[in-house]
Amino acid sequence: MLKEYAITVVIPVYNGTGYLRRCLTAVQASNVPHECIVADDGSTDDSAEIARSFGAKVVSTGKRYGPAHARNVGAAVASSDLLLFIDCDVCVYPGTLQQIVNAFSEDPELDALIGSYDDAPDRQDFLSQYRNLMHHFVHQTSKRDACTFWSGCGAIRKSVFIRHAGFQVNYGRPAIEDIELGYRLHRSRCKLILDPTLQVKHLKEWSFLEIIRTDMLDRGIPWTELILRDSMFPNDLNLNISQRISVALAFVLVAVATISSIQSSLLFVGPFLALIFLLLCQYEVEAASEWRIKGSVATIALVTGIAVCSYVQKLPWVFVCSLLGYLLILCRHHYYSPVQKHHRLVTGACLLYLGGAALFIASQFPREPYTLILFIVFSIVVVLNARFYILLAEKRGKLYAIAAIPFHFLFHIYNGLAFIAGMIKVGAAEVAGRARNPKYTRL
Repeated sequence: MLKEYAITVVIPVYNGTGYLRRCLTAVQASNVPHECIVADDGSTDDSAEIARSFGAKVVSTGKRYGPAHARNVGAAVASSDLLLFIDCDVCVYPGTLQQIVNAFSEDPELDALIGSYDDAPDRQDFLSQYRNLMHHFVHQTSKRDACTFWSGCGAIRKSVFIRHAGFQVNYGRPAIEDIELGYRLHRSRCKLILDPTLQVKHLKEWSFLEIIRTDMLDRGIPWTELILRDSMFPNDLNLNISQRISVALAFVLVAVATISSIQSSLLFVGPFLALIFLLLCQYEVEAASEWRIKGSVATIALVTGIAVCSYVQKLPWVFVCSLLGYLLILCRHHYYSPVQKHHRLVTGACLLYLGGAALFIASQFPREPYTLILFIVFSIVVVLNARFYILLAEKRGKLYAIAAIPFHFLFHIYNGLAFIAGMIKVGAAEVAGRARNPKYTRL
């Protein structure tokens, strides 16, 4: 017998009146027969009434247990064989549900499908744009054969969900319950696919403290525990090789910057401004439509700062290298020839300049090698994450991308701290377990 609904949308909510109405409006506009279940996780506002006004089926957990438990409660009463989990601060597009139904219909072996945030976050403030675009970038550049699940926009066959006992309910807050489920699905050889074209809009407004708390307490530390539990460290998502290297180099950068500040009496300020200037120049020349030196308020301010530092600190080479670097970037961007040999010549010129500049800097700081190391490490981290910065520049402008670099460095720092804290927590639990029971083994 054909079921009435092709798909069931399950939305957990806790005091979500600020987002729920828009979320349900978007679901209601979907062009495929669907069932909508709102799992009220003990809300004290009128979230349940709003859901009922949209014709959604409302189930209640009685009190706040966390979104993992709420999703399980909602999934238990679903009428269709296909479940779509979204958050209450997410808006689907009119064709999203149809795209999911088609994917499962075309591939009978598909067990779960996850999507991505789009590249146009609803909130326009700096931090919300940065955070949501970073999430978008991670999913857009990750492997199609996924090793995890995502409840922000994740579809799964109900039979598979029930067979794996759903989300683990010991997470009382929004955390990594979806990643943990994904690890179990992957371990049992389920077919998980990440479709970067399956996109939804995120409505959430982020604050600085909320970002750090979420990344460290709700994701970083429990994710580390999960990695150690399952001995699974995939080269994907936020755990790919480039991100691991970036985390390690970020710690090196902090250590070297501290030593350099003490030993060089802040002589690195001029070269640091020069590096930021060259980063900005990359975006400036990409925006220039003709052969000309295009300046903005930021570039003029940076050039002025570099000139002042060069004069006060008697480092004229910093100013000269900055101008030469700009001209080289301008030449490299605008020079085009179908002859491959010419491309090799331009690339060779760039490498010669960078190598010569590095040697020249080294000669100027014979007693202060930490300053050279500082800029080498900083440059490597920027290069490793250049694709993300380019995305930010394309979506929000070059100045925004420059301003985001320090926040991204901080992201690597506190993720590294979270990993260390998670390892310590697991180690302490093992020691306590062995003290209580000599036969204790880690689960």
